[in-house]
Amino acid sequence: MNLIESLERQLEPNPNIPDMRPGDTVNVHARIIEGDKERIQVFKGIVIRVRKKGAGANFTVRRIAAHGIGVERTFPLYSPRLEKVEIVRRAHVRRANLYYLRGRRGKQARLREKRIL
Repeated sequence: MNLIESLERQLEPNPNIPDMRPGDTVNVHARIIEGDKERIQVFKGIVIRVRKKGAGANFTVRRIAAHGIGVERTFPLYSPRLEKVEIVRRAHVRRANLYYLRGRRGKQARLREKRIL
């Protein structure tokens, strides 16, 4: 147990990753390696889950791809492959996990925007 705890204390949060919550629409800039080339790919979608416990902290982003197919991608929070995360908009949600969005399409999948006063 002491080894795991000591490793988790050494984790430094990435300054380019803001505090996210479920319901936020985000642009995730991730480094992709294809063969010997490296590029940055942007994945835009809604955060449906955030797990913030220790070294295994991660968040899941869902977007609707071509032909209405839902694509979910889970990103480790402390990964060196994450370049930056931009929050595009925030939504008012009453759940910690937005799994119910998986069963919704089109206008049913909209979330009410959070007004900041």
